Formats: sequence, C-alpha cells, structure tokens
Amino acid sequence: MSDLLVPETRVLAVASHVVYGHVGNTMAEFVMQSLGCDVAALNTVHFSNHTGYRQFKGTRATAQEITDLYQGLCQSNLTDFDVMLSGYAPSAAAVEAVGAIGIDLQTKAASKPGSFFWVLDPVMGDQGRLYVNDDVVPAYKKMIQHADLILPNQFEAEVLSGIKITSLATLAEAITAIHRIYKVPHVIITSVQLLKLSHSDSTPSPPDNYLTVIGSTTRSDGSARLFRVDVPALDCFFSGTGDMFAALTVARLREAVFAAGPELRNTASWVSPDEVVSADLPLAQATLKVLSSMHSVLERTMEARNAELASAALVSAPSGDLSVEEQQKQEHLRRTKAAEVRLVRNARFLRDPLVQFAVQDWSKEDLPDQL
Repeated sequence: MSDLLVPETRVLAVASHVVYGHVGNTMAEFVMQSLGCDVAALNTVHFSNHTGYRQFKGTRATAQEITDLYQGLCQSNLTDFDVMLSGYAPSAAAVEAVGAIGIDLQTKAASKPGSFFWVLDPVMGDQGRLYVNDDVVPAYKKMIQHADLILPNQFEAEVLSGIKITSLATLAEAITAIHRIYKVPHVIITSVQLLKLSHSDSTPSPPDNYLTVIGSTTRSDGSARLFRVDVPALDCFFSGTGDMFAALTVARLREAVFAAGPELRNTASWVSPDEVVSADLPLAQATLKVLSSMHSVLERTMEARNAELASAALVSAPSGDLSVEEQQKQEHLRRTKAAEVRLVRNARFLRDPLVQFAVQDWSKEDLPDQL
C-alpha cells in the first residue's frame, strides 16, 4: 500500500459539503485521503444533498464564518499546509474570504519557494450559464491572479478569458489569454467536447463522443505549453466529477513534482524549465493519471447505476395515485440517486489507476480552424 501513496501532503480544502453523496469536500476529502494526503476540510456550505436533486436543506457559510474558522487555525499554529484546494463559495464575499486565506498562506510561505501551492477551481457555471450571482465573477477574476493552478470548465474559461471557444484555435487563444491576463502559471480546462474535427496529421481528431482535457504550463516568457488528453465520454451525467478531478490533481501533481527532483519542488509555482516539452510536464503526467482513475470509477458507477435503475423498474409500485408532475419528480430523484458516484467501492482505482490514455503535445500553429 505505501508505494501507492503520494508524498506526504497537508491540504486545506475549502469547498462545499453534503451529507449524502460525493460532491465538494465530501468528494475531495476522501479522494485525497485515499492517496495519503492529510486533509483539513473548511466547508463553505452544509447541504443535505447536492443541488442536482432540485431540492435540499441546509445552510451557506457567511464570509465571516469562513474567516473565523481560518483564524481559529491561525491562533493555534495549524496552518502548515503544503497545498490549498479551493472550490465552491456561495457568494462574492465568501470568494473574497477564501482568497484572503490563500493569499495569507502564500505570504507565510514566501521565504520558501515551492513550499505552498494553491489549486483554485473557479466554480461559476457550466453549459453556457452562470449558477452564481453576477458579482461572483469579478471576485474570481481578482482572486485567480494569486493562484498557481486554475481548473475552469469550458464555460468558465470563456468567462475568464473573454474569448468564445468555437474551435481548437480559439481554445488555445483562451488559455493564452488566461496566462497573460492573470499571470497564472498553470491552467487545465477540465472538459471540452470536440466533435467532428477537421484535423491535420500533427493534430489528430478524437472519435465522436470524446471529451478532451486541455492543459498548459507557462514558459519563462509567459507563453503557453499546451497538451491534451482525449477520453471517451460516458453517456451519463455525474455530480462531483469536477471535485474528483481537482482532488486527484492535487495529489498527482505533487507526486509528479517530487518525481522530477528537488529543484522543481523548490521552484516557485512548480514551473518546469523551458526545455521540458508539454507532454513531459508534471501537470500533463498528473492529468493522465487523474483521468485514468476517473474513467475507471465512473465506468463502474455507470454500470451500478444501470443495474440499480433496472432493478427498481422491476419492483416499482403502481403510480396511479400520483400526479404526472409528482411522477416526473420521483423519477428524477430516482435517476439522480442512482447516478451518485460509487467512490468508496472503487477506491482502488484512485490509488492504482489503469493508465489507458495518452498525452499529446500541442502547438497553436498546428491547430485546425474549426471544431
């Protein structure tokens, strides 16, 4: 078991919490602990279940409550964190409070380059729409300039860069713009669907129904070093996958940086020398393991979901006493529950991923014009 654990890592995880299921810190804490990280969870909301059920009970932490919890850690000298992972915050003020924590931890570690690393998931929206208040966007734009790695999805990358992603070329432009505007050293756009691509020999198109994860680490001149990993899309919607990706990235990036040697781990923001090509970057190698673990867990989740739905269909009670609206509601709840990620039963794939994908180097000049 010990040889499957990542280097000893103390993580402050600031995100949401649910009683049932695996999203936010409920997902991230288990994932990172399974890989050997020591995780302190600071929860920004406390909900009964994730919002995909369309109904929940619970409370949202105020900015002051988030600050008070961190100050409690400070007063007892409990802030010796190697990494901070920040996710969902329920308001602009809460985003600012989380940002202040990250900046304070950076200040404490300033005398030792590379001793603290901030991974930020700018949770703002998806599928073309915001699901946070409009004032959260400028709060994130102000904060991410302090992060070492950000993990936006395609929509969030568009919001941050101001560039509509309609092609591989505009995707590269968006990442380049994020590097330039915010000076953030590492970026991964966590999900882009590339369907029916025109392609050149140097930029092969994935088959239909693939998701592409795009990442970059800057060179010393601030330019992007782009890489991509294509993975099969699974025909199911899962909640908490962004949180799983972020948590696995924390552990696997730390592992890859340590494997690169002491010089990199003592370098600010863990930015590799310019001669390291995209596919060999620690961020690229970490992403490969992350996606391999996720694909195995989610494949088995989908199998379990299908079996649960089939079993439920055989024993479902007559619905004659329910209105059409209530029947639809109950069906949605049943399907949402069946799709909860089977994390604990498949923890072995977190620790020992079956690597089945490949990292590709990217060059903007090689990109086709359209998706």
